[in-house]
Parts: sequence; C-alpha cells; structure tokens
Amino acid sequence: MSLKNVNTALTTICVLFVLWLGLTFVLAPEASTEGVGLPKWPAGAGDGFLIMKGTRELAMGLVLGVLLLTGHRRALGWVLLMEAVAPFGDMLNVLAHHGPLAAALGIHGLTSAFLVTAGLLLLRETSGAGRAAVGQRV
Repeated sequence: MSLKNVNTALTTICVLFVLWLGLTFVLAPEASTEGVGLPKWPAGAGDGFLIMKGTRELAMGLVLGVLLLTGHRRALGWVLLMEAVAPFGDMLNVLAHHGPLAAALGIHGLTSAFLVTAGLLLLRETSGAGRAAVGQRV
C-alpha cells in the first residue's frame, strides 16, 4: 500500500471523526460531557458552550474534508498539525478540571498524537524526499 493511500485513509478517519464529534456536541450536548472526560454537566446554560465546541469541531472537519477532496495535500498536512492543538488543549482542560487521567490522555492526548502523525505523514508525502521514496516524480 502506498504512502498516499495510507495518508488518505488516516485523513478520512480524521475527517469523519471530527464531523461526528461536532454533530454530537451540537445535537446532544447533554450526552457529550461524560464522553470527553469532563466531570459533570455544566450548570445553568452551560450547554451553549458545548454547542460552540460542536460548531468548532464541525468547521474543523469541513476544512479537512474540503482540503482532502480538492487534493491540497500539503495544506492538509499543515492544517492537521494546527488542528492537533485543539485536542491537546482539551486534554489540558480535562486535567485542569480534575477529570480522569485516562480520558485526558486516552481520548484527547491520543487524538492530538493521531492528528500530528497524519499531518507529518502528509507533509512527508508531499516533500521531494517523500515523493521520491514512493516512486513519484519530484
């Protein structure tokens, strides 16, 4: 399997996951807090913040999807690296609010690492050395 096929599969997983996550926060914010490691449902009108998180996730997923579908693979690699900041920040937020370490590292930390890995692989694919390594013209 070529590096390009592996990268396309990894990126497709990222796009679908981020879009699913965004829809979950927008359509059912009350069901989303336990799944991300936050200790409890926010008091008052706190669901508004979760819906905002959902719209952020949807926007991030749409950006990734458009770049993937239009073939802007180098830009896609950079955007994946930049978007890895969001789950890293979520990990820090869960830790700061005394959420479970397993959720902070296992959900958000691994998601951030997955995005970084996919981004770096895409950048490798689109660099001169990466193209030469998989037999494409430089």
